[in-house]
Amino acid sequence: MLRLPAPLIAALLGVSLALCSLPQDWSFAAPLPLAALLLFAAQPLAARAVAARMWWAGSAYSAVHLWWLTAFLGKLFGFPPAGALALALYAIEGAFLAAAAVLGARLVRGAVARVWVLAGLWVGLEWLRFLGPLAFPWPTLGYNLLPTPMIQVADLGGVLLGSVIVAATAAALVSFWLDRRAPLLVMSAVWVAALAYGITRTPAQGAEGRALLQRNTIDTFARASRQLDSDEQFATYLNLSRGRQPGEVVIWSESAIQREDLLRQAPAGGLYGAMGFLPGERANRVVAWDGQQVTSNTDKARPVPFGEYYPLRRAAAPFWNVIERTINISLESVPAATSLRPLTLEGVTYGAYVCYDSVFPWVARQLSNKGAQVLVNASNDGWYDGWGVQQHFLMGRVRAIENRRWVLRSVNEGVAAVIDDLGRPRQVLDRGEGVIHARYRLLGGQTLYQRLGDLPALLLAALMVLYGVRLNRAARPG
Repeated sequence: MLRLPAPLIAALLGVSLALCSLPQDWSFAAPLPLAALLLFAAQPLAARAVAARMWWAGSAYSAVHLWWLTAFLGKLFGFPPAGALALALYAIEGAFLAAAAVLGARLVRGAVARVWVLAGLWVGLEWLRFLGPLAFPWPTLGYNLLPTPMIQVADLGGVLLGSVIVAATAAALVSFWLDRRAPLLVMSAVWVAALAYGITRTPAQGAEGRALLQRNTIDTFARASRQLDSDEQFATYLNLSRGRQPGEVVIWSESAIQREDLLRQAPAGGLYGAMGFLPGERANRVVAWDGQQVTSNTDKARPVPFGEYYPLRRAAAPFWNVIERTINISLESVPAATSLRPLTLEGVTYGAYVCYDSVFPWVARQLSNKGAQVLVNASNDGWYDGWGVQQHFLMGRVRAIENRRWVLRSVNEGVAAVIDDLGRPRQVLDRGEGVIHARYRLLGGQTLYQRLGDLPALLLAALMVLYGVRLNRAARPG
């Protein structure tokens, strides 16, 4: 009988999980491959062997989930084989899971105990990915519930609560396989309760708002390398806004305006993505313009690591300078926002955030807690390829659910959309250049997630770890 090497089995399990994590209708089946992966990694092996299995699985999982990064790097360097540089990121993502596996394997030894500990640590690791200047929370298990009504529980504990459900279900399936039935009965009840909760959610009522969203097809790489003049791109935005109807607020995408004099020519009553439009500034922000003055502005909360934030830019200047000359794009770090504040325009409070900020639940949460009545994502999705575009859009939909606010997306490339407070796309434009005459609701109130953040999910993840420790102690002789 042919026996496959352990690294190959682990990698195949990671690929299976990644295929369930792509933006497809079957993504809710993720607990099945995750259960197989946890069972394979949790065998009574030395901590080093467990870590090796998780590394192979995690690297393969990241490689499939984030495969679009290879195309991005190939385009960035103008040399397709340069996409292989993304392998370093996949390996690092795998290393994080391996480190969690070492901790779990040393904490407990029994297979079932290890499965529960690894499941809880997986959720904890996802939470850590939300933090710090190098944060990269793209692969989060909770998004797998988006095709089902269960995703509505995000207003109770954020997307991380969805991750708890997926991870705990996987651990319960393993427990059932190893003749421990109670956990699966509990998780079955959780699924029924979550489905019932989701099915019974209804859209909130509020005053109607009106906006003009746009989708353009400006070449992101030409703009970044200054091959595209600021006036040319401004003319594109201006032309798309000519169909504005009475009462509509104009919303332009990320870094639409790059000079102060161009802002003065923008239509009055609008929210505009602005990048370094003031002399000497590198800030990536959204400004509210009433035709005479900037009434308010907010900066990007989390500049993209290695895209807008370059670690050790001065200390490792020779290295970064070589990259800069190779790709012909300025590599100066963009400062992160020191504080987040909603924008006010014509009596409405907008929670505006820039592009990559939409993958961080805490950004939209803070803005909503500060009074935002509608969330606005000014984005440039021209960097993404393949399913990266859809992944970014789907994550933005969950921000609407967590905060029970409508989300407006105005984009370069990507998906321009109006998303209601249940996370449902109401108006969508995902091809070509054009506009959306958005109709949405202005909402208030606080969800449980807005009050408590990720605390409920983290407590449940900790309980999973403690349950694994308890099982381990119960299995000890004497």
